[in-house]
Amino acid sequence: MKKSNFLWLVLLPILVMSVAWGQTDKPSSKATPQMGSDMKDMPEMDGDAGASAHHAMHSMEMRHMDMGPHMRMTVLRDSNAADDQRAEKIVAGARAAADRYQDYHVALADGFKIFLPNVPQKQYHFTSRRNAIEAQFRFNPERPTSLLYEKHGDDYKLIGVMYTAPKRMSENDLNKRIPLSVAQWHEHVNLCVPPKDRRQELWGPHPQFGLNGSITTKQDCDIAGGKFYPVIFNWMVHVYPFEKDKQSIWDVDRQHDHHDGD
Repeated sequence: MKKSNFLWLVLLPILVMSVAWGQTDKPSSKATPQMGSDMKDMPEMDGDAGASAHHAMHSMEMRHMDMGPHMRMTVLRDSNAADDQRAEKIVAGARAAADRYQDYHVALADGFKIFLPNVPQKQYHFTSRRNAIEAQFRFNPERPTSLLYEKHGDDYKLIGVMYTAPKRMSENDLNKRIPLSVAQWHEHVNLCVPPKDRRQELWGPHPQFGLNGSITTKQDCDIAGGKFYPVIFNWMVHVYPFEKDKQSIWDVDRQHDHHDGD
């Protein structure tokens, strides 16, 4: 078995339960891959290891509203006309991308990969590695990291797109991509991974570990014998460009309402 795949198989039981994976203060790219353009450093994953890892990633982003100390969102700024005009242009770009991929076969042909197509989900993510890498360096509304589909029978209906941004970015940097008066980016934080002999505790009703756990600091994680990850993945935001009003287009709760089959 490849070393990188072994690392994923070790982490996956933890990640699927806590709906995330993380990175250390000075992460190893092989052991702690990130979403977005950091995917260039992601180890190649085969079979169930790769599918389960990506499933954990997308499950993670759907549950952010319930995470409390494990969730960080950008602060919603005061609305202004200039931001609204800029946001309209972004939505137009998102709509152009969405129009291009109404037929999911076109998305697949263009390199988007669907994650866990056989697992019932309310939103299916088709993600482009190429677009994710580009998002590390610049923002292009017409090149989203992921396309969001609902499944209807054997067909998929495109409902939105997802953008990513590097975790290193400040809120002012994110505001330059998408105005923070209309959108709230989110990232996931404070993950304590349990030691190998205590992973079964993730399945308990009141876990200490994971993104549903009570441990939120490195000190407490060290005391418990776990490994602490202060930030997991990159910034993310969903856009629903076919909606008619601003609130629905940038709806944060709609992300929370989907559980990706968990």
